[in-house]
Amino acid sequence: MARSPEEIAKTSKRVFETSQLVSHQERVEALLSIKAKLAENKDSILQANALDLEAASAEVMKGNLSAPLVKRLDLGKANKWDSMLQGISDVAELPDPNGIISYASELDEELQLRRVSCPIGTILVIFESRPEVVVNIAALAIKSGNAAILKGGKESARTSAEISRVIRIALSSSSLPEDYIQTVQTRDEITSLLHQEKYIDLVIPRGSNALVSTIQRQSRIPVMGHADGLCTVFLDESADVKKAVRVVTDSKIDYPSACNASEILLLHQSLPPDTWIRVAHSLLSNNVELRCDPPSLSLLRASPEVQSLTNFSTHVKPAIEEIDYDTEFLDTIIAVHTVASLSDAVNFINSHSSHHTDSIVTESSHNAEIFCKVIDSAGVYVNASTRFADGFRYGFGTEVGISTGRIHARGPVGLEGLVIYKYVLVSKAEGGHVAAEFGLASGKKRFNHTSLPLNEGLKF
Repeated sequence: MARSPEEIAKTSKRVFETSQLVSHQERVEALLSIKAKLAENKDSILQANALDLEAASAEVMKGNLSAPLVKRLDLGKANKWDSMLQGISDVAELPDPNGIISYASELDEELQLRRVSCPIGTILVIFESRPEVVVNIAALAIKSGNAAILKGGKESARTSAEISRVIRIALSSSSLPEDYIQTVQTRDEITSLLHQEKYIDLVIPRGSNALVSTIQRQSRIPVMGHADGLCTVFLDESADVKKAVRVVTDSKIDYPSACNASEILLLHQSLPPDTWIRVAHSLLSNNVELRCDPPSLSLLRASPEVQSLTNFSTHVKPAIEEIDYDTEFLDTIIAVHTVASLSDAVNFINSHSSHHTDSIVTESSHNAEIFCKVIDSAGVYVNASTRFADGFRYGFGTEVGISTGRIHARGPVGLEGLVIYKYVLVSKAEGGHVAAEFGLASGKKRFNHTSLPLNEGLKF
């Protein structure tokens, strides 16, 4: 018999609480067991994924689903399967994020206070398309000590269900209960779970602006995530042409449907025209559509080199200012805008950016320093592609998502973003310690507040 959303939430909270004595090594063993079981069941998982792809492609033909969403769905594409399994190993090898002491002080003789990292609790993760997210989240949750409830998009339902089945099999033979990672399938279940603030501690949405905004409106549970991936690359007047071509092209075409792909290209008005021509030539050669403001468009129309490209007439278009600079295309499209100064570039980015990741291409250390200080984004890069904004590339093993908020975690959220902390106060004095003995009045004790070494660990 199917369990209600409230029962699912209660179960998740219960298994979280009862699993806190499971050791770090036992969690690592559970991860390696999951990796092995997934490898054993690769054929059945990819068969389910093929069915999802077939159904999703049909929905694209009907106009009910976007093509970029389908691209994210394909688990057999390139090295995605191997990367998914490698992500489990990478997470398993990371240090235990719990039990780390970040503050230690002696308040009084034999009264010691320590701030110790610990799991958040029960996490609800809602995502679209990418079925490998089930594995990513499961690995991070298990390693960090958090229980998780997962909901994928309906377009990946078969794949997610098969992956979840395999994970539960692996967990059933580990020190963790199989309900440590649970999945739900329907929108109604999510609507109900978003009201289970008694049992769920954090919601992490991974998907469209509409998805994130809806969840933020519906739930009183804290929400961590990002709505859009409006990333920008700015070529200042000193930009090296080789760096400009490489960084802009990679930022756009390496994976156009990813949230860290660049959607906007800013050009300094004093940038040598040939630099822009060569960047545009590279983008057009990779079938990227350019939506240009008047200055950048004028330069392209005056360039025989660019005009000679067969797709010039179809892929070079005037930008619609009210739309194109605020659109996450998730496709081979980029909006181009010209600015008069670094200050104008900063103002433009901070006004139009989703505060995900923005990059400057420059040979000026002064401009680079200013850009990094004043751009209000989770990732700020110099002479590097925005595609580096990724938990795996940062060395986090994998990521639970990317946060553009201003809570305890920002940017790619790995293990450290899935732990918080508690204060542990231990008295070893005969009779213990009581607060009434301390104060400023005569006869009262004074606090020592003496710093203690952080590497001594908890002592009881």
